[in-house]
Amino acid sequence: MQRSRRDIEAALEQKGFERREGDHSWFVYHTPDGKKTKIKTKTSHGSGGKSIGDALLGMMAKQCCLTKSDFLDLVDCPLDREGFEVKARERGGI
Repeated sequence: MQRSRRDIEAALEQKGFERREGDHSWFVYHTPDGKKTKIKTKTSHGSGGKSIGDALLGMMAKQCCLTKSDFLDLVDCPLDREGFEVKARERGGI
């Protein structure tokens, strides 16, 4: 169940994550009123990272306080920002 790094990054930004560049691309979630949360994940810049595999998707999901299935829904768009916030609150991320 690989996903394109570019698709993941675009979906995260559309759902309220702000990108910070450094040695990796960091994505930190901010609530609609602009409050920074502890939810963050990252992607690598490396040329070998054009797609993200199953194991890394699972790690990103955990960092975002989601199950892997919910994270894939976040990336593939069935899970909107409001739904994400509900799930993240239930798991103590917000």
